[in-house]
Amino acid sequence: MEPGSPSNRKVSKAESQLRKGVLEYCVLAMMQSGPRYGVELLRDLERTGALATSQGTVYPLLSRLRRDDFVSTSWQESASGPPRRYYELTPAGQAALDEFAGLWPSFRDAVDQVLLPPPRDTGAKEE
Repeated sequence: MEPGSPSNRKVSKAESQLRKGVLEYCVLAMMQSGPRYGVELLRDLERTGALATSQGTVYPLLSRLRRDDFVSTSWQESASGPPRRYYELTPAGQAALDEFAGLWPSFRDAVDQVLLPPPRDTGAKEE
């Protein structure tokens, strides 16, 4: 399957909403190791399974990240085709990612606390 091509699997509303909430920060995190181009990001998102998405989602997201000054872009020649636009994390993008990374554990734990049923009281008393 080509990166960014639609999957045959139907995505639930809950999965779609979760992906929308975290995709921006996952894309920023993927740029921490250096500049990345769009198809490369799509392939890596697809490898995760749950974060797989389409070009129609990623490219507008990258444009918005650029407008928000979270990423900068540059064109680089490619050995296998036309030049590619590479996206690189800016200091503002790193700050946004750092904020998300700081909030994520407590947010995840709070959701887990709500979703997981409380331990059942067995009625046994300790002496």
